[in-house]
Amino acid sequence: MRSLPRVLVLLVSLTLGVGVERACAQVSPGALAGPHATLDGATQCFKCHEQGAGRAGMDRRCLACHGEIATMRTAKRGFHARHAAEACASCHPDHGGRDFALIAWSKGRPEAFDHTEAGFTLQRRHTSLACRDCHQPRYQHGAVVAQVQVRDHARSWLGLETACASCHDDIHQGGLGKDCASCHDDADWRRVPRFDHARTGWALTGAHGRTTCQSCHATAAVNAGPDTKGVLKPLWKPVPHADCVACHKDPHAGRFTGACARCHTTEAWAKVDTKGFDHEQTRYPLRGRHASVRCESCHDARHGGRHPRFAACADCHDDAHAGQATIAGRATDCAVCHDVRGFAISTWPVAEHQRTRYALDGAHATVACAGCHTRAAERSSEASTLGRARVRMRPSHNVCGDCHADPHAGRFSVGGARPHQAGCLACHSMAAFVPSTYDGRAHADCVFPLEGGHRATPCQRCHAELDKPRGHSTLLGSRDLRALPFDSRARACGDCHDDAHGGQFAARRDKGACESCHDFNAFSPAARFDHDRDAAFHLQGAHARTACAACHRSGRMADGVTRVIWRPTPKDCESCHAPDAPSGGKGRSNGESTPRGSGERMRSSHTGR
Repeated sequence: MRSLPRVLVLLVSLTLGVGVERACAQVSPGALAGPHATLDGATQCFKCHEQGAGRAGMDRRCLACHGEIATMRTAKRGFHARHAAEACASCHPDHGGRDFALIAWSKGRPEAFDHTEAGFTLQRRHTSLACRDCHQPRYQHGAVVAQVQVRDHARSWLGLETACASCHDDIHQGGLGKDCASCHDDADWRRVPRFDHARTGWALTGAHGRTTCQSCHATAAVNAGPDTKGVLKPLWKPVPHADCVACHKDPHAGRFTGACARCHTTEAWAKVDTKGFDHEQTRYPLRGRHASVRCESCHDARHGGRHPRFAACADCHDDAHAGQATIAGRATDCAVCHDVRGFAISTWPVAEHQRTRYALDGAHATVACAGCHTRAAERSSEASTLGRARVRMRPSHNVCGDCHADPHAGRFSVGGARPHQAGCLACHSMAAFVPSTYDGRAHADCVFPLEGGHRATPCQRCHAELDKPRGHSTLLGSRDLRALPFDSRARACGDCHDDAHGGQFAARRDKGACESCHDFNAFSPAARFDHDRDAAFHLQGAHARTACAACHRSGRMADGVTRVIWRPTPKDCESCHAPDAPSGGKGRSNGESTPRGSGERMRSSHTGR
């Protein structure tokens, strides 16, 4: 811009009609720029300036030499077409010297140029490039560049096309056309946000959609020839995909015919579509729990790979019993006790159990298997030998005490040893432990035969439970059992019964033995008592017809307990029949008199007062 006044002076001189040669020699504003150096000199002015034509004439001379600009203007392309109304010298002044730049950049630097004016807006990755990254001779080609008079393309900004292939190598070798923008954008070439694989006729579904492009479009020597030298580049088309084996190796080695989609989906090869695959057509139809097992649970290397062994359960399943289920030393077929509905569901019937050395009788037939075939403690040494299930398939069960706790706390042991099986069955049955089968007739063999009311008395009335727990049964849960006193040494009535008379008969010669008056049928009435024989007061006349309670009334004894006073009683008539008897004497409604002061005298006699 510093040479612009000189250009104006020159134009004014030409307009005034000053002689050309003379004017050029006298008012030349300065030497031409380097590209126009061959036009310098007083005799060559009119190669650029047209006499009397002003700016229009000079523009015509510029376009006559710079045919590429004229072409772009005619085609209405690029910056010069947008600014065709402006004079060439407004942007390209000259006569500034050999080192003068012919382009008047905005703000004095190319980077400030609005590239949109050139017809190509810089976006995304293009904005980070320097001007010379693109404006290089190797990218300047085409019809426009061919018209550039100056062959030093390094000093030219023209010749770039807007097509991607004008600057970028076509990695697809022309196989996908020239419209790169149909798949790519200028943010990242490796991304293809505008590409829809479904448009190719091969929609990517399942795992195909998560696979990298290079997994299918492998590198290959494309268009190998003298020019390409067999450069390896991704092969985008054609890629064989008529069937799965075009890309994937057949893991079945041709053993299955037909489309892979019968069993597999694109979601994952290992995920078999059971709707398409009919396992019933194989040698092993799936039944019970097998129908819900994942394919890879059986079809793995541990079970024989793709063709698992299935002749026996042990081919796939571990022996949960660790060899316990044997007969004559040989492993028993699992199907004897189990089926495919589930291992925990045993099909072993009670009838089969009767053939073992321990037949199930009575209540034993209703006990759950786990009641006897218990699990060993998880950390016990036994657990390590019983297999994963840790179940005792052959428990010790020779006698009752092997499974049941002794509710009698060893009271029936012989010589310190636990009771034999027959010992328990002497009183109990397999049907139920309670009630006992030990009856009154059997009780006659012990030291205390049951007679009268004793025979009708429940066992628990005499053999009462002790307060202290004596253990528990493994089969009856955690219910505490109380040991019953079956070894009682009771002989006399007082060993079990309280003295209802409060010691009134202790002074008798028989020490007040209950059986002197009572029998085992009932305590009351005293069936064995004879008043004439056993008492000092014989009942005669009306006395024999008088109720016992008329004479033997209740009174408070020395221990504070109210009891019937049987002895001592007064024997004189006045004590019972006197008119002044405290209870009313003969004035009683029943016609009997009450012994006068009998209660007081009896208490005094009893207490020794």
